[in-house]
Formats: sequence, C-alpha cells, structure tokens
Amino acid sequence: MSFITDSPIWRPYTQHSLQPGAFKIARAEGAWLETEDGKRFLDAISSWWVITHGHRHPAIMRAIREETERLDQIIFAGFTHEPAEALARRLVALTPPGLDYVFYSDSGSTCVEAAIKMALGFWRNRGEPRARIVALEHGYHGDTVGTMSVGARSPFNEPYEPLLYEVTRIPFPASGREQQTLDALERACRDRPAALLAEPLILGAGGMLIYGADTLKEMRRICAQYGVLFIADEVMTGFGRSGTLFACEQADVVPDIACYAKGLTGGALPLAVTMCRREIFEAHLSPERARAFFHSSSYTANPIACAAALANLDLWATGEPLSRIAALRDMQATRIARFADDARFSNARRLGTITALDLNVAQGGYLATIALDLMRFFNARGLLLRPLGPTIYVLPPYCIEEAELDLVYDAIAEAADRFGGGQAP
Repeated sequence: MSFITDSPIWRPYTQHSLQPGAFKIARAEGAWLETEDGKRFLDAISSWWVITHGHRHPAIMRAIREETERLDQIIFAGFTHEPAEALARRLVALTPPGLDYVFYSDSGSTCVEAAIKMALGFWRNRGEPRARIVALEHGYHGDTVGTMSVGARSPFNEPYEPLLYEVTRIPFPASGREQQTLDALERACRDRPAALLAEPLILGAGGMLIYGADTLKEMRRICAQYGVLFIADEVMTGFGRSGTLFACEQADVVPDIACYAKGLTGGALPLAVTMCRREIFEAHLSPERARAFFHSSSYTANPIACAAALANLDLWATGEPLSRIAALRDMQATRIARFADDARFSNARRLGTITALDLNVAQGGYLATIALDLMRFFNARGLLLRPLGPTIYVLPPYCIEEAELDLVYDAIAEAADRFGGGQAP
C-alpha cells in the first residue's frame, strides 16, 4: 500500500482531520521519490529544503557506510573524534573569515537557539547584560521556545504565546521600503539590544520574501556601528540555495554568529552548526564554571553525520555544485518569467535557485485552504510541492533537469487554470 491512513504517527505541520494519510516512500534517488507500488514524485522542494545534490548521492552514502564501521555516537563533552575535528577545521576555512569557532547541534531550530544563547551569554559575561533580540517582520527561525519567540507571531506559535518572550521587530525591507527598515533598525540599536537575528536575502517559511544585498550590507553596518551582534540564520540559504555558497557572500558581510544546517550533510543526516567570532567564544572562558556555555544535544557532533558532511564538502571542493547551481539559476529564471505578466499571480520572484509566486485567489496567509487544494493537485500529478498558503515556491535539488522543471511549471500553470479563475490576459 502506497498511501497509509491507519498509522499511529503524528506528523509535523499536519491537521490530520484534513490530511488523514501519507504516501509511503520506499525508494529515493536524484530528484525523485518512489512508493512501493511504483508511484513517483518529483521532489521540487528538496524534502523541506534539505536535499542539495540529490537524494542518496553516492559519495555521501559511501561515507556514511564507511563511518558506521568505525563509530556510532560518542559523548562530545570531554571526548572528541576525527570526523568532528576535520569538519570543524574545514568549515572555519570555508565560511566567511572571522567565524573561528564551531558549535555542533542537530537541527536548524537548535543551532539558532544556540546562537541566541551565545549572544546573551556574551553580553552577560562581559558585565553588561543585554536581553533584547531584534528580528525581522515575517521571520521564521524554528519551533523551539526561543526560536518561536524571535519568529513572527503566527499560527505556527499562537498556542504557545504564554511561553514566548518579546522581541523588537523591524519591518521587512520590501522593495521601495528599505529605508523604513534601516531607520527602525537604527532606532532599535540605540536601545542596546543583544543582537539582530535575520535570514539573509530571503525569508523562507515567512513566504519566500526576497530583499536586496545592499540592504543586508547596510543592516550589518548599523549593527557594527552600535556594537550590536549580527546573527545570520543561513539554515536554508547556506550551501548554495541563494546562488552563492552562503547568502552573506552576496553582501560581502561577515556575521558575528552564523547558523548552518539543512544542506550541511547534503540533506542525508541531521546536523547543524553555530559558528561565531573568537571574542564570543572567549567571553565564555573563565575559571568560573558558571560562565560556561550551557547548551547541548545528546547527539552533538554525531560521527556518522559529520562523515556525511565531510563528503558533502568534498563535493563542493570540486566546483561542480556551483556549476549546477549556475545552470539551475538560469533554468529557474527562464521558467518563472512566464508568469511575470500573468494576472492570476503576483510577485513572481527568484533568488538563486529558488522561485516563488503568489496565486491571486486566497486570503488567510499560511492557513488559507487553497494550500491543501494545491498540494493535492500537485501530488496527483506526481509532484512534491507544498505551498505556503497561496504562495507556490520551487526549491529543487541541484540535480534536477530541464524537462523535470517543465513538469513543475506546467503543473503550476494548470493549477492557475483550475484555481485561479480563468485565463491570463
């Protein structure tokens, strides 16, 4: 059976009364998923943005198999192992200069949570406690209590409001309104917050909203001017999604703290890192144990996940992924352009390998019922697309081919015929 309806599993971000079942995937390769009975799905969102080179890349799978013959899980307090040591050295060399220390965790949420705690600990240990975080409107940073707090208030976190702390929120720098954002950031920085936390260049779950590199550069400058730490949440944008290895490269900025996760292992295994400047690490150095950084995950720096990440970095070292990204960027640009003047859509947009557009039929944001209708429509056509309310986005693995992308965009046009109320002019 390829569609399971009687499972005891409670699935993420799922209203089970509206989505009572799930497709049971038996095999995955490249850009495709396949059920036991042979139904295939083109993974046009990289299985929630994690798969970079394609499912089951041979080099990464080989590294995983080989590491299982040496290590499984090793406590990472007072002990270490070569996969973690080698990976940390290579990440310091690969990331923007000045990110000198690597803290391991296991997901995007946990690495951002660690970043927030690093920032607060930095100021406390320096003798000037700062407890305020500045964040962008519409931002999303995870589902732990700390990361929900810095994310936009939304249906994602509304039930947990009593647990959430307040942050200073500045407007999203929409085109033509960038100065409003910069002015708000400058006002916020005068109140001496601990840090600004931002997704560089594109907000993911907030609706694939894009802003310019010049604005990011200016945001970084304002933080530096006022001595406010800048935290870059590159959980999604890291490892090529924005068109460069890291999104911050496009603005020529180096964050004080950076968060990387999804693409770190090529999507094969859960692993995340929070990287920081030397002075943030050194602020936690002391003869007093109470000034240590109290944060951990039981599976910190899992050796098998680190081996997968090392194999992933080997692939990046060949230069071949960036060539694929350049080709995919062009393919995406050509295909999203067909909707630029389509009255059934608005704000057709692209950053690097990501495209998005908004279907002009629905209200209600993420909870708009059109999202489930669209999802079922795409699934029936063998596509894994998961709209954010009326926002349809395409975020494929880099191995996708032109003919496969055509399947995606033809289905989007067909969906507009079905749900968008008539033909485009």
